[in-house]
Amino acid sequence: MPSLNEMDIKYLPGVGPKRAELLARELNIRSYRDMLYYFPYKYIDRSKTYHIAEITGSMPYIQLKGRITAYTTQGEGARRRLIATFSDGTGTIELVWFKGIKYITERYKTGVEYTLFGKPTLFNGRYNIAHPEIDLADDIIDRSIGLQAYYSTTERMRNAFLNSRTLHKMIYTLWHSIPGQLEETLTPAIIERCHLMGINDALYYIHFPRHVEDLRRAQMRLKFEELFYLQLHLLRYARLRNRHIGGHVFAHIGQYFNRFYHEILPFDLTEAQKKVLREIRADVGSGRQMNRLLQGDVGSGKTMVALMTALMAIDNGYQACIMAPTEILATQHYESIAQWLAPLGLRTELLTGSRRRSERKPILGGLETGEVNLLIGTHALLEEEVVFENLGMVIIDEQHRFGVAQRAKLWKKNTVPPHVLVMTATPIPRTLAMTVYGDLDVSIIDELPPGRKPVHTLLQYDNRRANLYASLRRQLQQGRQVYIVYPLIEESEKSDMKNLVAGYDTVCANFPEYNVCMVHGKMKPAEKEEQMQRFVKGEAHIMVATTVIEVGVNVPNATVMVIENAERFGLAQLHQLRGRVGRGADQSYCILMSRYDLTQETRKRLEIMVETNDGFRIAEADMRMRGPGDMEGTQQSGIAFDLRIANLARDGQILQLARDVASAIVQEDELLERPANYVLRRELARNYAKTVNWGQIS
Repeated sequence: MPSLNEMDIKYLPGVGPKRAELLARELNIRSYRDMLYYFPYKYIDRSKTYHIAEITGSMPYIQLKGRITAYTTQGEGARRRLIATFSDGTGTIELVWFKGIKYITERYKTGVEYTLFGKPTLFNGRYNIAHPEIDLADDIIDRSIGLQAYYSTTERMRNAFLNSRTLHKMIYTLWHSIPGQLEETLTPAIIERCHLMGINDALYYIHFPRHVEDLRRAQMRLKFEELFYLQLHLLRYARLRNRHIGGHVFAHIGQYFNRFYHEILPFDLTEAQKKVLREIRADVGSGRQMNRLLQGDVGSGKTMVALMTALMAIDNGYQACIMAPTEILATQHYESIAQWLAPLGLRTELLTGSRRRSERKPILGGLETGEVNLLIGTHALLEEEVVFENLGMVIIDEQHRFGVAQRAKLWKKNTVPPHVLVMTATPIPRTLAMTVYGDLDVSIIDELPPGRKPVHTLLQYDNRRANLYASLRRQLQQGRQVYIVYPLIEESEKSDMKNLVAGYDTVCANFPEYNVCMVHGKMKPAEKEEQMQRFVKGEAHIMVATTVIEVGVNVPNATVMVIENAERFGLAQLHQLRGRVGRGADQSYCILMSRYDLTQETRKRLEIMVETNDGFRIAEADMRMRGPGDMEGTQQSGIAFDLRIANLARDGQILQLARDVASAIVQEDELLERPANYVLRRELARNYAKTVNWGQIS
């Protein structure tokens, strides 16, 4: 018998070529296996049948058994609707359809006993159910039903009468056309160790659970399997990469690192920074290529760790480069780093898109001869004309801003791949980091440098704007600077730009004695740069901006961040914006301005910002509220998987178990060559045959 993967869904009774085309286009279901692994998104208890006489206005969904006694139509044209009278002997209820009238009257006959399911609503003193699910009373699925599975469908499918109920019936037909038991997809040892249900039972009960315990055990088995193969893939990949891809050996810590540490370093490193440097030191001395992700909140001292990592490379005769996402951030890195390295006699250069050809020539020449020790820049570093003599260390700041294919170009700048350190100030929840960056080593800087005061966050409503302006004036009178940030979202870009400009005019009118600058993404790069520099140099006291300032403006004198329409931002973005203040020794403030009539969820989100400055707590809350899909765009981060049933926000414990089991297997048999692991090798090949894993380039 062919495998379920090879069996075309169009040959399943009740599907056919037209429906098969629709299923492929809308849900990517092409084979029997695809259909079996299309899981329900919710379940409703249908074990009880009610009488019409029992119906009350507070009922969510109910099941009735009875007969259609009559059909009538009302209205004309687009407003035409079909009304049926349905009776079970205890009373009558109206059934209403707004489309598919001919199909309904042909399919459901008067006088025949049906089981009906839907949500009752009260209209003009009578209960009715719009677009109910109807089946023959002796339908075999209904006789055994307890929890009814519901499947996501699209509007195009529903217009073709391919709804959740139809999908459920198709899966029922499919299940009963499979001869014998399904082939097991995990080893007996794993099933026993983790007390898992067999695959045959799990796939049956996920679609047709008799009761909650069946469903719970089926979900556990299928979630574990999905996360287990993801972890096995990542861990095995990382292990094989470490074995086959050698790295430069930085054999010693030399004079540049030591002189910088003892003579130049402007402040003491935190214990967290020292710990990360020890982890990096172990990597670069191991003979394997380093691929490390460094997470640290805004202001935690990642740049200093990056510089000292670059010095490890320079001490061992290699060049290093630091790539930043914006010109202003690259320039800031360059100005501070060049100043620190000048006493060591090292040559540091800056390469950005705006540098003239005449300025580039000596930089590119110095790179090829090895005279340039450290290159700092933007995407310009990726250009083919940028050739290093011997690149040993690549450091990427705000890694999520770079597409994976761009990062691959840096990887190829040397015959032996350079060590890679990627840094992010966007805290990534542990479960997401374990999955998205499962093949990278992760370091975390979880403390702020001494002298930094936590930013004080307040939630204020629009009706208190007079108080806000009075507070801002007090800060400005003390010589401080202020950011005022407006949302700019694609769908409402025109009105958002109007709000920004109106906001700028209002601020200018309310603070005539202070200089105000405005920055947004629609400005020409040179114009934007000029306005930002006015603020950096202190010539402008207030900056009105969109989120373009989220990454890359370091102004220690700016102590207030006002975020307008804060309810329209995600938690991670609010946290990033807040990180623009609190960079000096003075107390800083973040004021979230919002309208008063917020949903409960939005209010809760803003209150989390007021309660904590801990980026990891905020990231975990963000993932719980929004789901992991919004945390990182696939295009940017290279997420090469699609979770069908597991949820990273809720299934952290299952993920940890799956990783532990996968880790033990990879340590014993990384190539999965033992006969007992044949099933794992087969499933891994099936699950990840088409996956491009960009992990080795972060």
